[in-house]
Amino acid sequence: MEESVSKGASSLRQGGFKSSLSGRSTPRNFPIFRRLISSWTPRKEARNGTGGIQWFRSNRSVYLLLLIAFWAYLGFYFQSWWAHGHSKEEFLGFSGDPRNKLVDAELNTRRDLLADDSLVAVRNGTNKPQVYSDRKFDVILAKGNNISSRKKRSQRARFSLHKMHGKPKATINMENGDAEGQEQAFLLKNSTYGSLVGPFGSLEDTVLEWSPEKRFGTCDRKGDFARLVRSRRLVLVFHELSMTGAPISMMELATELLSCGATISAVVLSKKGGLMSELARRSIKVIEDRADLSFKTAMKADLVIAGSAVCASWIDQYIAHFPAGGSQIAWWIMENRREYFDRSKHALHRVKMLMFLSELQSKQWLSWCQEENIKLRSQPSIVPLAVNDELAFVAGIPCSLNTPLASPEKMIEKRRLLRDAVRKEMGLKDSDMLVMSLSSINAGKGQLLLLESVNLMIDQDPLGTGSQVKKTLDIRLDESALARKHHLRGLVKKSCNADASCTNLVFDSRRKQEQAVKILIGSVGSKSNKVPYVEAILRFLSQHPKLSESVLWTPATTRVSSLYAAADVYVMNSQGVGETFGRVTVEAMAFGVPVLGTDGGGTKEIVEQNVSGLFHPMGRAGNWVLAENLRYMLKNPTARKQMGKDGRKKVGKQYLKRHMYGRLVEVLTRCMRRQVASSRSLIGF
Repeated sequence: MEESVSKGASSLRQGGFKSSLSGRSTPRNFPIFRRLISSWTPRKEARNGTGGIQWFRSNRSVYLLLLIAFWAYLGFYFQSWWAHGHSKEEFLGFSGDPRNKLVDAELNTRRDLLADDSLVAVRNGTNKPQVYSDRKFDVILAKGNNISSRKKRSQRARFSLHKMHGKPKATINMENGDAEGQEQAFLLKNSTYGSLVGPFGSLEDTVLEWSPEKRFGTCDRKGDFARLVRSRRLVLVFHELSMTGAPISMMELATELLSCGATISAVVLSKKGGLMSELARRSIKVIEDRADLSFKTAMKADLVIAGSAVCASWIDQYIAHFPAGGSQIAWWIMENRREYFDRSKHALHRVKMLMFLSELQSKQWLSWCQEENIKLRSQPSIVPLAVNDELAFVAGIPCSLNTPLASPEKMIEKRRLLRDAVRKEMGLKDSDMLVMSLSSINAGKGQLLLLESVNLMIDQDPLGTGSQVKKTLDIRLDESALARKHHLRGLVKKSCNADASCTNLVFDSRRKQEQAVKILIGSVGSKSNKVPYVEAILRFLSQHPKLSESVLWTPATTRVSSLYAAADVYVMNSQGVGETFGRVTVEAMAFGVPVLGTDGGGTKEIVEQNVSGLFHPMGRAGNWVLAENLRYMLKNPTARKQMGKDGRKKVGKQYLKRHMYGRLVEVLTRCMRRQVASSRSLIGF
């Protein structure tokens, strides 16, 4: 037995080891063999590391795989470095735009009254806060776009209100991670500046039993627009991603193009705003690099549509990179101030076609071009904005989203239920008149003048207002105040003929029902808000506590159907040359809301005086007239409803999606035909 075991062991040792040089077996009794066997242990092998090296040398495939992985890593590094503009610091995140900027744009939707990209303090250039009336306030908000994520967690946004004697009235410290909920709680409890309400997206989904996120495109695939853009490649240039008219209109155009079978790429010049997540939800591809990569993508496209006068810088760089690129650009200009013309005038003659929103805007820009001796390549086209299908659907206007279970008639009933639910959430009574102004908060939109007008309406005696206006102000109106009152009186009688129950309610000063005006202002947290102007509004409200009780704030959002459904009057108080067009104007009219607008700009093309709304002069000279118009709307709900009905009819005839895309078909057809003709001439046909 022992002999057999020893023989087996000797045979195993004899055949188990071979010389690495000769390949022959070493004799069992050879001294070197005995030394190797006696000294070999697994621990010594691991300590010396010779076994791993021998294994690595004998497996050349592993070496080749590691080499391939190394080259792949180098290729990825240099490709990313090139795509980020050849800037090592920017690519690594040490300077320029931080790496988490996109995440901040998507996640940081705090409802800040002051919106800025830096730390903002109301200090008046000193270390002491300003004192107004019997209160003073110190507002600090950290947006943190240039702050690392670790520092962001330590930043605090503070709202503190103090009395004049220095005793704290209310102080709330909010961590940035939960700024939304805490800021909302603060504004709801504090009536100094009004109350924060909304957004009402979830309530809207519950009442309507429908959500815009459930839709799968609204393209009419048998229409002219779908046939024109199908299988085309288009590049859309956004100047920013704020929740304002121009970016939202461009986003909806991109959505419609995708729905109709086009290939869309978006170039975003500034990621300021909160639409990045919405673009991702709609599957709109955003080109990360707005330089070389965007130029190469545009060169391969059938058409480039730029959506703002601010896009002039990108157009200049693109044409410098590709001189023939101007022949494929349609420039949709949505601004109407001289500063925007001066910013873009050097590129106006280099693009294929200009598009404007209104006739007044087109005439204004053409007059400026004539002053500067600028000759355009073609006659500009007028493409006004329109009410999208999502809003038309909720408003009860026939559109592509209607189904047998969601007909326009049924949606009108649901809209009434939505109105009641939202107004209940806002704390409004049936007799309250909700006046809404929904836009970015800046001097051009005139929110402060609106509040001054409402304050006049609250404080002044309603009697004799018209005579006071005539004595103190030089107001140029199309009709006299007396003629206007007679017209409105006839309008009310016309409305009451169909409803006999309202006859005794009109112009009846003996009614005992309490009425109040509530003002809803948006959009809180929009990055287009101007900090000094917001500070002025807060100062004014702190000086007029009675007015602040009637003020409501709402955050920036794309879900505005519930707000329009709850509103009774919309105020378009744009200053300067007036509103370029007024997308929110036609949206409010679609919901049957009358409009009180300034007497200028595109508002005059949309609103009909004494039919769908009333006008007032711009500036503080118009405050008294606006206050009088508001008072009339409050005292005459029947006339208010009739104006809303007339405005809704006009929207159905001129400002729906099919009207806008019908205009776009004409423009795009002209651009694409000329592009094909120019390309053929270059080839030599």
